[in-house]
Amino acid sequence: MITQQIGIAIVAPAGQALDPCAVDRGIARLEQYGCLVHNYYDHTGIHERFGGTDQGRLDQLAAAIADPDVQIIMALRGGYGTTRLLPHIDFEAIAASGKLVVGFSDVTAIHMGLMALTGALSYAGPMIAGDFGAREAVQFTLSNFWQCLAGPTHTITECVAGNPCIDEAGTVWGGNLAMIVSLLGTPYFPRIDGGILYLEDIGEHPYRVERMLLQLHQAGILERQRAIVLGDFSGYKLAPNDNGYDFDTMLAHLRATLPVPVIQGLSFGHIPRRVTIPFGAQGRLVSHDDGFTLSLSDYPTLRQAGHCG
Repeated sequence: MITQQIGIAIVAPAGQALDPCAVDRGIARLEQYGCLVHNYYDHTGIHERFGGTDQGRLDQLAAAIADPDVQIIMALRGGYGTTRLLPHIDFEAIAASGKLVVGFSDVTAIHMGLMALTGALSYAGPMIAGDFGAREAVQFTLSNFWQCLAGPTHTITECVAGNPCIDEAGTVWGGNLAMIVSLLGTPYFPRIDGGILYLEDIGEHPYRVERMLLQLHQAGILERQRAIVLGDFSGYKLAPNDNGYDFDTMLAHLRATLPVPVIQGLSFGHIPRRVTIPFGAQGRLVSHDDGFTLSLSDYPTLRQAGHCG
């Protein structure tokens, strides 16, 4: 558990808070954990669908990077908007600060850019509005985050049948599938060889998931990986013309087509109960008949900075 006060900055690189009260709940819950919260998000400054103008959101991020009392920069929520900021984010300053950027979904763009441009690691983890600020917080999600931060290792165990049996090791990276595909061909797409690629998305029909994965395959990305681990892909509705083409059918086709094994059942994505994954950690993925484990190591923790015991 935490033994010293951790400084956590709240920033909105993408969407605004759909429920402004979630910010207050998130701050209160973090303070209950003994954290010192620095809130750089101002709900009165929202712009269109975003948590501020583009410059305003960049200013939030810059202030959090410069704040000497902050160790964690946590995103308010996802949505859309982070890619608009990528050319103007000072990734070198983030890396030099040693601060841990935490979030998922749209925040995948920051994880990708930070790794591509500096080699620095970050955290695919909980956010303020939907997790710490939820009316009823999911204890597993929050506890998994603190456990991962404490380090020095982190193990994810899933009980799910039907996956291929494998034992692979490599760099763990990934996040939101649509965000990752949107960065293909840009400076913000890291070259990772021998990786374990984790993926999730929301509201994407099975054929669109297949199309995006085939794009990654045809771009030469997947052949350089050791395995793909699928998280949650919910929020879509099949149409009559799908004619039996559901997620399982799509998955079977991918497993027969892609050059790497595909594992499903990771508790990650737009779901309340979610694991935290250090983006860029070293991992070992062991899958057997009734489940799999993903063991993570060699990632930055607060223990290393003297903030966890």
